[in-house]
Amino acid sequence: MRIYKAKDYADMSRKAANIVSAQVIMKPNCVLGLATGSTPIGLYKQLVEWFRKGDLDFSEVMTVNLDEYKGLSRENDQSYYYFMHQNLFDHVNIPVENTHLPNGMEPDSEKECRRYTELIQSLGGVDLQLLGIGHNGHIGFNEPGESFDKQVHCVNLTESTIEANKRFFASAEDVPKQAYTMGIKTIMQAKKILIVASGEDKAWEYLQKLDQNVGLYTRSGVEPAERVKNGEYAIGIVFSHDAFRAALDGYPIEVCSPADGTGYEIGACALGRNAPERERENARIFIDWLT
Repeated sequence: MRIYKAKDYADMSRKAANIVSAQVIMKPNCVLGLATGSTPIGLYKQLVEWFRKGDLDFSEVMTVNLDEYKGLSRENDQSYYYFMHQNLFDHVNIPVENTHLPNGMEPDSEKECRRYTELIQSLGGVDLQLLGIGHNGHIGFNEPGESFDKQVHCVNLTESTIEANKRFFASAEDVPKQAYTMGIKTIMQAKKILIVASGEDKAWEYLQKLDQNVGLYTRSGVEPAERVKNGEYAIGIVFSHDAFRAALDGYPIEVCSPADGTGYEIGACALGRNAPERERENARIFIDWLT
């Protein structure tokens, strides 16, 4: 695993776009797994800019998206099909037949999940999967704690997700209640995974949601981080200010700072030096899930 620290949202977007563009250049007919949401918009803008300068060619690229609302047509401006065309597909030279999303208008969930799973397999799998992290730690429409065995499946959206989406629709009745999403198993079968995350609010909500898996989290950092370093906690996540980073043993993890320049970051996750084997195994499971 390689960690890239960014000074702000624009820097994060450029760094992430560099990784995606390198994949396209190294393998022009690669399969990209793409994500929606606010976080990757800057990445997509950067890719479009480089394409317009003649630095990138998407003519052989294939794409598969993480998810799509069930019941929304492609023409609906809240569909992920619409999002991808607005932010990327309509601005580069990727053939429309090379772009793939779950069909939100397919009423037969079992049929559509099977079709999309088989499609991904027929393409030879995903070379590089782009992921964002939701405010509560969800990936795609996989909530924290979701089974690792799931492939493409249909999910019932949580009340918090439905509530958050109300502002995008004319009425509460119009908000989709279900979605098709790649499962964690499908995601983890990608050859490479790129996670992008930005924002203090998202980071803090993410850590709170993971409380059951975390030995420690804090906003301030210094003293608790030392306690983690000295092995008092099997798992430590430090949420720190002013770019403070704990020098932890084990598996350090950093996620970029937000666009507002406040300097907040997610610091690290580590196995304590003398942690019992049971706690070490819990830490490994957590790290595997996070990475």
